[in-house]
Amino acid sequence: MKNPFRNRFRRWINRRIPRSDLQTFSQKNIFILPTGAGVVFGLLLVIMLLTGINYQNSLIYLGTFLLGAVFVGAMHQTHRNLSGVELTLIQPGEGFAGDDIPFRFRLRAGRDDAIAILLSCEESGHAPVHVHCGQAQDVSLPVHSAHRGYLRPDRIRIETRFPFGLLKAWSWIRPVSAGVVFPRQVPAPEAFSTVEDGEESAEVRSVEGNDHADIRPWREGDLSQRVLWKRFARTGQMVVADWEGEQGSPYWLDFNAYPGADYELRLSYLAYLVNERGRSGVRFGLNLPGQIIEPDSGPAHAARCLRVLATWGEERPRDAMAEPHGTRKKQRETTSQWVTEGQA
Repeated sequence: MKNPFRNRFRRWINRRIPRSDLQTFSQKNIFILPTGAGVVFGLLLVIMLLTGINYQNSLIYLGTFLLGAVFVGAMHQTHRNLSGVELTLIQPGEGFAGDDIPFRFRLRAGRDDAIAILLSCEESGHAPVHVHCGQAQDVSLPVHSAHRGYLRPDRIRIETRFPFGLLKAWSWIRPVSAGVVFPRQVPAPEAFSTVEDGEESAEVRSVEGNDHADIRPWREGDLSQRVLWKRFARTGQMVVADWEGEQGSPYWLDFNAYPGADYELRLSYLAYLVNERGRSGVRFGLNLPGQIIEPDSGPAHAARCLRVLATWGEERPRDAMAEPHGTRKKQRETTSQWVTEGQA
């Protein structure tokens, strides 16, 4: 059962701090409370004051008022330490599901130094940073991911306890931009693409009979049917035959090549294959229901394919639909229809 007071507080915070990739902190959105040490410190001041009243001791009065002045000064300095700070999300992260996705922020101090500033998101955080007045510093905050899709943290907390650690001043930034989480990599079983490549597909099945074939050593990412297994049985050398026109017949990574697996597992297979092909430099294309990426090679092509796999069937998070950690919104009916058509 959800806590109604917590939900009411969350709605109040969301109204007070709207979503934005740029947040400037002031007295309107900075909160300050004593820490555990500050509460104990305050209780000791009360005890000292009661003791001074009871014994009418001037030295106890003096000590109590001096320590009370230190507490009040620390309160103003803690609030001032965060006031005027500007926090900007400059680059949402990318990564595979289950990993920590780095989000890059830029801290810019106001008229005063921003000392011991800490950014955190639930259990993840970074070491406190010191930004001199008028200067900026980039900070990378890891955000944990669980599923593929868009990742948008609900709230990023900014906090300071300088000086003395008696009080803490904090606020939040609620980003608009979302990171991208690629499907979790699962080693893919051997499968054959259903994409038709014309006459060149038939040539693949008769590589050894091609007079224009060039023999080269096997490289990671080569199809097993292109290996000259007879020569491997005779010599123990694993070689592959390249022939004229093969460069125009790229290897397709096909969603429909795994009919017995659910669509999330298929995407994990494809993410593994895309990562392998990207590292080996093999030319490949990606075939998904409703979306096709033409064959290409290189890191940029592999990154584009991974982004497509991450966001396939997903809807970019919107303000009214936001949930903690950018929970992905599935188009379940559409996705099920795609899968059914692919299996057919």
